[in-house]
Amino acid sequence: MLKKLDTRIRLALIYGSGREGRFCDKVAGWAISQIEGDGPFELAIIDPGTLELPPRHVGSGHPALEEVRQTIAWADGFIVVTPEYNRAYPAILKFLIDSIGPEWRGKPVGFVSYGGISGGLRAVEQLRLVFGELHAAPIRDGVSFADVWGRFDTEGRLMEADRAERAMATMLAQLHWWASALRTARETVPYGQFSPA
Repeated sequence: MLKKLDTRIRLALIYGSGREGRFCDKVAGWAISQIEGDGPFELAIIDPGTLELPPRHVGSGHPALEEVRQTIAWADGFIVVTPEYNRAYPAILKFLIDSIGPEWRGKPVGFVSYGGISGGLRAVEQLRLVFGELHAAPIRDGVSFADVWGRFDTEGRLMEADRAERAMATMLAQLHWWASALRTARETVPYGQFSPA
């Protein structure tokens, strides 16, 4: 018999696009609808489209970046909703990731990606490397929408949603397990304060 984890997890969902007219709103809206409700997650949203982000040369003490930092520090785990632009993820997402430091460490990251024929998977593969370098823990399973423009109706509802909903449920279960385990580990020994036996 499967055991249920009853610990609530603080989850931050990060929009990967800040472009005007972006499709990210539909994909992220669907992802949010899958997370919200009576489940085991408290949800916060980080949306670069609503933040007054500084120019790239401004230091990380900018108020908008400090707000992002506080949310990342609060969260036990993350979901990144990312498009694929020219075989990679958007510059605004890299800017957000790089503007935060140790707050990423020892926390799991899941991905919901979208795009053309690849469904954003090439962007996700690059993001796995980036988050690994930051000592975060990218999880294996994710959700990918290939040829995304034909997957949602004009109201933003996902059509033929069964497969995506199953994939999302699998990812959320893994994310919850990793977030629970890693939070316990961080509380026992703060990340970075360990030493070899």
